Amino acid sequence: MEVILGEKDAGDWIYRGEGAANLVLAYGGSSSEFIGKVLRIQKAPSNGSPRYGFDIEDGDLALTEDECLLWREIEGLASAATREIAEHLYVRHVMSPLLGRGHVDAGIFVIVSKEFLEVVEKNVLCQRPSWRVDAANVNALCNSALLMSDHSVFPKGNLKGNFCISVEIKPKCGFLPISRFISEGNAVKKSTTRFKMHQALKLHQGETSELSEYNPLDMFSGSKDRLHEAIMALFATPHNNFRAFLNGSLIFGGLGGRADGTSCMIGEAFEDVLKCVIQADEGLRTRYFLCLVTEALYGSGLLNQLLKIQKLDVFDIEGAIHAYYDIVSQPCKVCENLGDNKLSNIYTYLHSLPLDESLKIVRDYLIAATAKDLSIMICFRPRKDEDVESPYSSVFLESTNQRFDYKASFIDLDMKPLKKMERYYKLDQKIVNCYTRMVNREQVQKVVSIDMYEATYSDESIKTENGSNAEDPDGFSSQEPLKWRVRQPIMACKQGGGQQINFLPVACNHKTVVSVDLRSYCRLNVMKLISTILGRPKVQRPLQVKLIWYVFMLR
Repeated sequence: MEVILGEKDAGDWIYRGEGAANLVLAYGGSSSEFIGKVLRIQKAPSNGSPRYGFDIEDGDLALTEDECLLWREIEGLASAATREIAEHLYVRHVMSPLLGRGHVDAGIFVIVSKEFLEVVEKNVLCQRPSWRVDAANVNALCNSALLMSDHSVFPKGNLKGNFCISVEIKPKCGFLPISRFISEGNAVKKSTTRFKMHQALKLHQGETSELSEYNPLDMFSGSKDRLHEAIMALFATPHNNFRAFLNGSLIFGGLGGRADGTSCMIGEAFEDVLKCVIQADEGLRTRYFLCLVTEALYGSGLLNQLLKIQKLDVFDIEGAIHAYYDIVSQPCKVCENLGDNKLSNIYTYLHSLPLDESLKIVRDYLIAATAKDLSIMICFRPRKDEDVESPYSSVFLESTNQRFDYKASFIDLDMKPLKKMERYYKLDQKIVNCYTRMVNREQVQKVVSIDMYEATYSDESIKTENGSNAEDPDGFSSQEPLKWRVRQPIMACKQGGGQQINFLPVACNHKTVVSVDLRSYCRLNVMKLISTILGRPKVQRPLQVKLIWYVFMLR
């Protein structure tokens, strides 16, 4: 029997979240047909807004001729009547076999009326982040939506009195590229993760207020200890990469995908919610829960399989972009701007490849792009003693002596449009350029860095800004190790003399040392600064160079 959702059904669907192109609703009604399901509804860009994530003018438009050529080997995909159907077939016939059919639900289409979509949009409007509302609305012209399993709960819902908790993790790209097609100017890509560099751009553009502590290389390292460090870093700065749900309701992370650092208040609230799942004293539940996530993710093997798919990107975008221009039969804009660049000969090789090889390069790149942008959902529920058999995997949390059933799934497996290749290339250059500028700026400003060193300071050796002893104003003991903040300009050293040097002590519970990374002509001046901090004899040799110290707080 064909499923049709009308206006009267709209009240049963609850806002769960959204991405750039789709809105996700969870079912809150009583129909057994929809319990444990989510509905994925297509969005359309608002008038005059940037087209975030939108790549076609009409939601029902089929694949382009070049995309049909690209995906011609995939069953039914090239002949799909609409792009939405093509994306569904992409998940079923491309991503599901690669990632494991037991971890992917392609979903089924259901018919939705225009009235249903209009009521849904009104119902969820106040829950959506304002920046999402400004960018896009529900596409009321679309007559279908994708019905999928709700991976934040177990099938058939939860029995009364039982709890399940789930986490959604967006692991991002877990390897450093080694492609020979990466230009020398972008060589930083081979030593710094894309995630870290992109963080710098997001901070510069105001998309985030702080840099994430997360390192994807830890997540994919194969080491349980490093994996746990990655999970803890995600919890500390979740951004749009970590969310948690209790019985399908969001309890941690941002609804619209943005959440910066975890404040004490948020952390305490999360700790309190965990008491219904984690049997531990207050103050320990969050720590043990993150251990549970680590154990399940490590034991599932999902990360190893995901990394293999990500590594289908062999050529990097700096190589794949050339194959793209050959597929679309356009002059290569990258090569046009190279001039006499020594990489031009290497890129000539790419343009000489047969069409089938160019198609494979781009196809593999786009599949890898899906793998780099997907999310992993892991759902847990405590296993009761009477549960002798279970169809699910289990993990034992030794710290609480509890055993949990868990299921792990991949979600957000969107097919990337072919024409995004140019956007990927431009974004890649923008990310690298922004990060390089940031690093160069830091190298100029950071003249002296503080590391670990044991030192005891007498109250006579160092004075505070107002001339009083270091222990006076705020109760700092002169016998405690201190960190120092250098003020700008702190010192102007000249031939035969210099200015008074002032320091501001900052309380610190560990040891400090001054380490120097400067050219040789600056070292005498730096050593004079060090000798003043440590109360050592002054450097006797006359100082030649004027020194300007930039402001930075040592943490």
